[in-house]
Amino acid sequence: MKNDISGRQDIKALVDRFYRNVLENEELAPLFAHVVWARHLPVMYDFWENALFYTGGYAGNPLEAHMNFHKKSPLTESNFDTWIRIFNDSVDELFEGKQAELTKQRAASIAAVMKVKILSTKNIIEN
Repeated sequence: MKNDISGRQDIKALVDRFYRNVLENEELAPLFAHVVWARHLPVMYDFWENALFYTGGYAGNPLEAHMNFHKKSPLTESNFDTWIRIFNDSVDELFEGKQAELTKQRAASIAAVMKVKILSTKNIIEN
């Protein structure tokens, strides 16, 4: 039996596993070629810790960051679908339980909102 997600150390393990899996994925790995991991990972730890445990330790704007990225390197519906699949698989590789399921639900909600906002913006700009 796997443990459930219970704190920052678990979040770090999940985020690290997720990005390892992303970098092994032919579709998503090129999108992360520019990432400075020493800066990005702590931000992701803070983001997910806040998203799951309401710690208040994250003060960024992920939608704005992804919109800016999208302007430079357009994201596709497939990118979002692959992201959520890899994220869910990463959770399932390491954890099980109520918090793990909540984590996947939060990720799906975040991905859905970003996908709609980013891809609809692309369509508005193109039309």
